[in-house]
Amino acid sequence: MNQTTLVQIAERLERLASKLPEKIRRPVLRELIPLKQLFLQQRRPRFLFIGSSKTPMPEIIDVLFAPDSHEGMNVTLTPVHRWTEWAIPGRGTVSILDARGAGNSAEAQIQEDLRREPADIVFFFDDGESNLNGPIAVLPGETKIIGLSLGSARRVTEFDAQPDVRDRLLTVVRIAERQSAETRRLMSLLAAELPNQAKIEMIRISRDRHAQLHVAQMLIKSTTAICAAIGAQPIPLADMPVLTALQVLMVSGIMYISGRERSLRAATEFIAALGANVGVGMLLREGTRAMLKFFPGWGNVVCGMVAGAGTYAIGRAATAYFLEGASLKEAKQTYLKSRRKRSRSALPSHE
Repeated sequence: MNQTTLVQIAERLERLASKLPEKIRRPVLRELIPLKQLFLQQRRPRFLFIGSSKTPMPEIIDVLFAPDSHEGMNVTLTPVHRWTEWAIPGRGTVSILDARGAGNSAEAQIQEDLRREPADIVFFFDDGESNLNGPIAVLPGETKIIGLSLGSARRVTEFDAQPDVRDRLLTVVRIAERQSAETRRLMSLLAAELPNQAKIEMIRISRDRHAQLHVAQMLIKSTTAICAAIGAQPIPLADMPVLTALQVLMVSGIMYISGRERSLRAATEFIAALGANVGVGMLLREGTRAMLKFFPGWGNVVCGMVAGAGTYAIGRAATAYFLEGASLKEAKQTYLKSRRKRSRSALPSHE
């Protein structure tokens, strides 16, 4: 599924949202924002390296972003002290501006690159030889900083003594070996602190389970809310293609977070395997709409809740299967259990 398809789906949703009543339109558009940031405005994380360290860049990339990889790094060569793209085989790509050891002559060019593409996170390296109390000429704006020591703990606690660092310091990390607990902690921190636009690529690189589940829950929450709002509108059958597209997009997004490639076809096949195909969803929702004509004022609201319940259940099943390692049978049980639970809460009481 390419970016053009995603943009077309988003544009269609925005056109539909613009026709909704004001009270519903605002919440729908608000839920679309994180979805657009995560999947439509997705980009590579950008990291600025400063401080002192003579460790070669390929070794740093290998230790930080590919500790369990046996393949070599792929780099697009560019001049020194410029943004450079580093591809981690089978995972993703990061952009790094290596300003370590940059002299005064390079400062203007570094500042220009940072104005054009601001860094998301600054890595402040310390090999025990740098003057941590000196000025940091290239440090941009209020960008958060991570103190990093590779292989040595000497003076690593002095990062917070640097005035330009103290108020923006997220953490100090010492990495003495590959695949260490500190490396995993760093990857989790990056996934949490990066802006939404850079989260997905970082999560695919880090394979951090907590971050994967967090973003999957964001995706399920927003998609469920949008489907519930659309399903509550009195437009029988006409909204089914939109609801189906949203559910397929949600599942393909969870697949992508897990490290797989986006695929509308695979997402559709997974939904069908759950027994949540378009025909079943249509019968459930339209049957409910007809039945609830006997509950004045409740019909559209409950139909929206039914649409939301089905979407939530599909999302939970996809999370169980693609992120938690559940079997297809277990994922189907998760779907049925989640749908029943959410649907029961949608029904009006006998009172």
